[in-house]
Amino acid sequence: MPVSPVSPVSVVLGVTGSIAAFKSAELARRLSAKGFEVSVVMTESARRFIAPLTFETITRRKVFTSLWDDPLSHIELAAADLVLVAPATANVIGKAASGIGDDLLSTILIAAGSKTVFAPAMNTRMLHNPAVRANIARLSAIGCLIVPPESGSLACGEEGEGRLASIDEIVLYAEKALKTQDMRGEKVLITSGPTREPIDPVRFISNRSSGKMGAAIAREAFRRGADVTIVTGPTGAFIPRAVNCVRVETAVQMCDAVMAEIASATIAVMAAAVADYSPVHVSPDKPPKIAGGTRIELETTPDILHEAGKLQNRPFLVGFSAETGQRIDRATDKMRKKAADMMVFNNVTLQGAGFDADTNIITIIDRAGGMVEYPIMSKDDAASAILDHAALLRS
Repeated sequence: MPVSPVSPVSVVLGVTGSIAAFKSAELARRLSAKGFEVSVVMTESARRFIAPLTFETITRRKVFTSLWDDPLSHIELAAADLVLVAPATANVIGKAASGIGDDLLSTILIAAGSKTVFAPAMNTRMLHNPAVRANIARLSAIGCLIVPPESGSLACGEEGEGRLASIDEIVLYAEKALKTQDMRGEKVLITSGPTREPIDPVRFISNRSSGKMGAAIAREAFRRGADVTIVTGPTGAFIPRAVNCVRVETAVQMCDAVMAEIASATIAVMAAAVADYSPVHVSPDKPPKIAGGTRIELETTPDILHEAGKLQNRPFLVGFSAETGQRIDRATDKMRKKAADMMVFNNVTLQGAGFDADTNIITIIDRAGGMVEYPIMSKDDAASAILDHAALLRS
């Protein structure tokens, strides 16, 4: 029997009359690149900032601008899997919150109900107007997702909150709205990235970890509704603003931060590549280069996974074991010695599985002897597999 093809996820992108409307072109491109079927709906005011042709070129689809071109288009478009309004002006937010439909986009919002995401963009004073705040709260109360605007320089020249959120953030909220919230109620603690152990004010000992894997796990847990805290060493990986992010430098700092957060966690994923050693003595000044070299005395750093495993009321513990070679035995031994419930093994010598890559090749093992090997996949997909296994083992 032939398998029916999976229909693409349909997204209506509503673009309103804000100076930030030009950013919606990149948003449309990103959504289309992810395989979403994007239909753009523009208000009359939006057309003053950006031309419909831009979106037609990006999406290869008709752009809708008027309720009167097709009298039933507001019902047909409202049947999309998601309606995303970015940028969302105070005007469209007020209409949606009050059930007012006087153009194509506002009538779509009425028909679509709660399966909507709003990314506000406006002047700070407008954003903090009590009526606007009440309208945003009303939309949130009926189940709409609100992408919090950023703070910074605004188009009017003022500084403050109200700038449209980053494209990364908006796409993440759209994915969250489309995702089953099967981790709602979970408190997930993640460690990520490398640590830096100082030698002096300039030099340090570290490793090649980019923090991309831990950040991907944090994003996936957020998509699925968890309350997420990530304790991360230096990284440029995208971490959502909605995630509680604790930034640290050293292994001691990471250990202290984890122990401060772990009591409230239900799942702890120790994805960080913590330095094994740190210098015993840290010079307060940068010493000159010494001919013939020098010696640095090292001591071991705290073993965070081991410390977490000794706790009496500990969360479900997921450890990571990065090896240079197919040493599953080391990962299994590490899981047993450190009382982890599950271990994620990867051989960093394999192409596509090393540090700083956007992909990974993982094997997941558990204390009952289970083992699942995965082929090369994106780190976002690997994060999903890791959380799926954690949920299954805890059930």
